[in-house]
Amino acid sequence: MDLFLRYLWENPRLFFSAAVIVCFSICCHEFMHAFAALKFGDDTAANRGHLTLNPLRQMGIVSLIMFCLVGIAWGQVPVDLRKLRGRFAPALVALAGPLTNLVIGFLFLAGAFLLVRNFGESFALQMLCYGGILNYLLFILNLLPIPGLDGGAVVQNFLPQLNWDRAEWSKGLLFFLILALFAGFDYLWGAAEFLAQQTLSLLARVF
Repeated sequence: MDLFLRYLWENPRLFFSAAVIVCFSICCHEFMHAFAALKFGDDTAANRGHLTLNPLRQMGIVSLIMFCLVGIAWGQVPVDLRKLRGRFAPALVALAGPLTNLVIGFLFLAGAFLLVRNFGESFALQMLCYGGILNYLLFILNLLPIPGLDGGAVVQNFLPQLNWDRAEWSKGLLFFLILALFAGFDYLWGAAEFLAQQTLSLLARVF
């Protein structure tokens, strides 16, 4: 895997722009998990300082280092399911993150649409499109029904008998699914690009 860090000296503007977009998108995702959990009765994340867009808190130093090296990053907000009020609260808390990325992705692409219509091609346009595709990727990726992802939490909420959190088989399944994600990353990115293209086409038809 190529080092993402090489862009720091090859194209520093790209490196820092991508870093800001990635960190902002992940932090917004995690913030909304914490916010939704608080609204449904769990103050665990709020008490641990996750109602913030600070990447050191939402992503952590290991995630930030991995992003700088290979372009892979993540975040994690602690949620105590026992404190959540409502039958579907766990699913709604899990969905809060991906849906936030869906909205952010649309806003990035709406900005790109307005920019290209008024000013044409530019580096800012490229970054807005990148932000839109990245957020759509986060939306798609996190909704996959895999233990450890938001989609897995939604499935667990509706099918608690799976017991993914404690079942030994889920650990092996998670390992192979992670390998499959790496192998199929190009397809996921392609799906995000397709969704972005459809969004721009829709904006063009409406406006």
